[in-house]
Amino acid sequence: MSFADKVIYQIYPKSFYDSTGSGVGDLRGVIEKVSYIASLGVDMVWFNPFFASPQKDNGYDISNYYAIEPSMGTMSDLEELIAALDEHGIGVMFDMVFNHVSTEHEWFQRALAGEKEYQDFFYLQPAQVNGSLPTNWKSKFGGPAWEPFGDTNLYYLHLYDVSQADLNWHNPRVRQELFNVVNFWRDKGVRGFRFDVINVIGKDEVLLDAPEGTLDKLMYTDTPRVHTWVKEMNRASFGNEANSVTVGELSSTTIENGVLYSAPARDELSMIFSFHHLKVDYDAGNKWSRVPFDFEALKGLWHGWAEGVQAGNGWNALFLNNHDQPRALNRFGDVEAYRVESATMLAAAVHLSRGTPYIYMGEEIGMVDPVYSSMDDYVDVEAHNAFATLRESGLSEAQAFEVVVSKARDNSRTPMQWDASAHAGFTSGTPWLGTADYAEINVEAEQREGKILPFYKKLIALRHEYPVISRGRYTPWVADHRSVYAFTRQDGEGSAATELLVLNNFYGEATDVSVPERFIGGQVLISNYSADAPTSGTYRLLPYQTLAVLIQGGQ
Repeated sequence: MSFADKVIYQIYPKSFYDSTGSGVGDLRGVIEKVSYIASLGVDMVWFNPFFASPQKDNGYDISNYYAIEPSMGTMSDLEELIAALDEHGIGVMFDMVFNHVSTEHEWFQRALAGEKEYQDFFYLQPAQVNGSLPTNWKSKFGGPAWEPFGDTNLYYLHLYDVSQADLNWHNPRVRQELFNVVNFWRDKGVRGFRFDVINVIGKDEVLLDAPEGTLDKLMYTDTPRVHTWVKEMNRASFGNEANSVTVGELSSTTIENGVLYSAPARDELSMIFSFHHLKVDYDAGNKWSRVPFDFEALKGLWHGWAEGVQAGNGWNALFLNNHDQPRALNRFGDVEAYRVESATMLAAAVHLSRGTPYIYMGEEIGMVDPVYSSMDDYVDVEAHNAFATLRESGLSEAQAFEVVVSKARDNSRTPMQWDASAHAGFTSGTPWLGTADYAEINVEAEQREGKILPFYKKLIALRHEYPVISRGRYTPWVADHRSVYAFTRQDGEGSAATELLVLNNFYGEATDVSVPERFIGGQVLISNYSADAPTSGTYRLLPYQTLAVLIQGGQ
């Protein structure tokens, strides 16, 4: 099966299921839920990092790529989990965090101890002549991107948290060490790899200030050498596996670069995550703001990326939810009046498009953001840094908290909701992060009488059954409609072609939408309402309705 035919399920292990009562999810907890994962019909599971880590950034600060974080389990647990999933034909995808390591990693500690060999693993620079920091770059978590390096006169670069030191990919030894990590896990049966913020590894050897008026990220994002190094990694590791599946997380990338990373002839990656469509509720590009989402921008980005990447024979990873984003239902749907309809419409908009769909745990049961009452409820370092910055900018405590509530990464990291018992059935202890609303929104309820979970299962099955979904060409439809996101998919040519029309109403009011004549009387493949096929050139979509109409070639 090609990656184009697959559906990938994302698990944040810390929040999936706790088998010990510690309050923290673990690998044995995932093992206990393998039958549930298999019931979805997915083909691969992407696991967020569970490697040894001081947990300053919830596991993305890795102190040992070859060891399991003790709170998550053991190597034997992991081997058992890989085997259990394999019994159901489900592959595993590991999260490779190769831009940086924890400052507790052996490499950084040996560098601090004065070993020149390991100092060359990192970006270490002195202050500028005027005494200012080596560059004017900002950390993505707030504050400067430089921190004093021990008791030397040097500073180390950290684009993210101060505990995450950026690795110097110019050093061939660094690259080889990282390629060895991939190959170690390949030997364990891992066939999928997600590369965290991979397009920021290509920094210059000597780092300079961003010129006045220039965003500092332009100094290090998507440089040509990233492609050179990803190709090298491909040749040295996963590229030797015919069935490998790889995805690059690309910060602030372009369609052109997305194609370069993912076109098969390039021998780089299988597909790419881009994030522009998840910035349509940012005020003037500022994440830490609270404004309604811009539907025209969302629609335009989806159409533009689908067509642009298709034109270059590249491949997109399709998603609205992950561990770094608030729940999509709260951002793009109506969780009060139309939670079920919103959840299923958003699912269809993603799964019926061109690319490989990813489902983030809990999305398939319609989980929503938690309702927290104070900053004490949040764990994530980014949220606390943002709150402090917002307060410094002049916002009141209540105003700053309101913004954090809408954008915090912890919104999606709340424990998986298994049933209506205490702590959503996630743990018998005290959960590491407070739960969201689980009294009615939980797996048990969805399995018993829900509408969202069966809808996701059907979407997954349809991708496996219909090549027009997994491989068909993408063409926008009614791109100027004020409330509908629509497109067609086509597999084959002329009278033998199979086509699919997908209509998605993003609002809580019914609306009329035009239908191509050839789809009149077609087959309703899926809808979140009881719906008939179009009988004329105009179709009335109900609030948050999705409708997919199929016409088979030769009929």
